Amino acid sequence: MHDLRPQLLHGQWFRQLPTKVQDSLLALARTRELAPGQCLFQRGDAPCGLYAVLDGAMRVGAVSSEGKEALLTLVEAPYWFGEISLFDGQPRTHDAFAEGATRLLWLPQAPLLEWLAREPQHWRELALLMSHKLRWVFVALEQQSLLAAAPRVAHRLLQIAEGYGERDIAQWRLQLSQEQLALMLSLSRQTINQILRNLEQSGVLRLGYGEVEIVDAPRLRAMAQHPG
Repeated sequence: MHDLRPQLLHGQWFRQLPTKVQDSLLALARTRELAPGQCLFQRGDAPCGLYAVLDGAMRVGAVSSEGKEALLTLVEAPYWFGEISLFDGQPRTHDAFAEGATRLLWLPQAPLLEWLAREPQHWRELALLMSHKLRWVFVALEQQSLLAAAPRVAHRLLQIAEGYGERDIAQWRLQLSQEQLALMLSLSRQTINQILRNLEQSGVLRLGYGEVEIVDAPRLRAMAQHPG
């Protein structure tokens, strides 16, 4: 698994871990391959461990009993997820499906907990991963209440491009459909389309089939910071 270290070091959380901790996690890890649309886990499933995206992307959300989907996020490498159930031992809170062919790094629950029982001081490193997600949730809730639709769209595009604060180098070509963005932000498909078209006409974005390319990041950042 040590050949995966350079790829994981592109992520802020793993890079900041002590080398000894990185070694221990890699020693526990194995890889998992998912086909497009394949389910990794669903809400209510028992905890199965911690994951990092190596290639491809994961769609995280939930579906109501009426069949309505709530898409929380779409994450790419080197994003880590699954830490909540590691801490509380409770069932999974959401569904996770592969968005296209996807390869994951997997730290199984039992050996990871055994390692933490032997080295309890390293729970703090896992807590930092979870606290980063919690900060993001608070920001998203604030935006939902205070920001108009266009700034919310701009901010979420930047978050996805930067791996929600996890990636070193922003990925400016996003494999993201308008339907997915609408689900993430609880906005209508028509509203998303109009906002993206306006941004394209002003030279901020370039739209393709199931794709959004950020052309002018500074202007998009300025828009994301504007409440109106």
